[in-house]
Amino acid sequence: MANKVLIYRRGGLGDTLLTFPLAEIFKRKGFEVDFVGNTDYLSLAKLVGFTDGVFSELPSDLRGYEKIILISAYRFLDLPNVVWASPFPTERVHITLHYLKSLGLESEPFSLELSIPPLKGWEGRAVIHPGSGSPKKNAPLEFFKELYTLLEKKGYSPLFALGEAEHHLEEELREFETYRVEDLVEFARLLKRAKLFIGNDSGFSHLAGYLGVKTIVLFGPTDPMVWKPLGKRVKVVYKSLSCSPCFPRVCSHKECLNFSSQEVVKVLD
Repeated sequence: MANKVLIYRRGGLGDTLLTFPLAEIFKRKGFEVDFVGNTDYLSLAKLVGFTDGVFSELPSDLRGYEKIILISAYRFLDLPNVVWASPFPTERVHITLHYLKSLGLESEPFSLELSIPPLKGWEGRAVIHPGSGSPKKNAPLEFFKELYTLLEKKGYSPLFALGEAEHHLEEELREFETYRVEDLVEFARLLKRAKLFIGNDSGFSHLAGYLGVKTIVLFGPTDPMVWKPLGKRVKVVYKSLSCSPCFPRVCSHKECLNFSSQEVVKVLD
C-alpha cells in the first residue's frame, strides 16, 4: 500500500486551517496527503505544499490510503484504516492538540506561520473583520465602526474586510473603506503584508494569525483555550464571564461581546 493519507474535515475556514498541522506533519514524514473538504479553503493547503490532492467529496475508491483521518461528529466509515477524531474535544485543550493526541502525534512539531507569497498593497494596513461564521459570535457593528475611527486617530490605515456573510453590510459601511473578499488566496496574499488584524472568532481571524500577522481576536461565547487561532502574534480579548463559554446556546444580551474600542486598542501596546 502506498504511503498515502486522506484527511476528511468539513466545516468553516477556521475549522479547516486548524487541521493543517496534521497535513504538514504527514508530509514531513514522506506521505502523500489528500484532503476532503471545502476546496476553496483547501486551496491554501495546496499553496503552502501541505496537500497533494483536494476533493469536495470522498473518493469512490479508498483502497489506496494507508490511513484515513476522519474528523467528524459521526463515525460513518467502517474501515480498518480509519482513525476517528471528534471535532468536539471532551477536555479543555486546544483543538489542534486534541487532533494530534487522537493520532498519537502530540510530540510532533509543526509550524505556526503559513509561508505564502505576499502581494503588495496592504503594507501598514489595519484590517478589521466584523463578521464570522455565526452572528452569535459577533461583536456589534457599531463597536467596529468606533474601532475603525479610533485606529485612524492613532495613525493606522484601517479597512473592513467583508466575507460572503458580510457582503450585505457594504451599504451600512459606505462611509468606510471596505474590501470584498471573493478570492481567498488573493485575500491571504494581501493580508500577509498587513500591519494588524482585528476580528471576532472567525475564519479570517484564524487565517490572519496563521499568516503571522499581528492579530487581535475577540472571543465571546466560544472558548479561546480550545479555539484560539494558530500563530505566534495572536492576542485574545476575552471577558471570561462566569457563564462563558456558552456557544452555541447563546443568551440574548451577549454581555461577553460588549467590548469597547479603548480596551481593544490597549492590547496593541
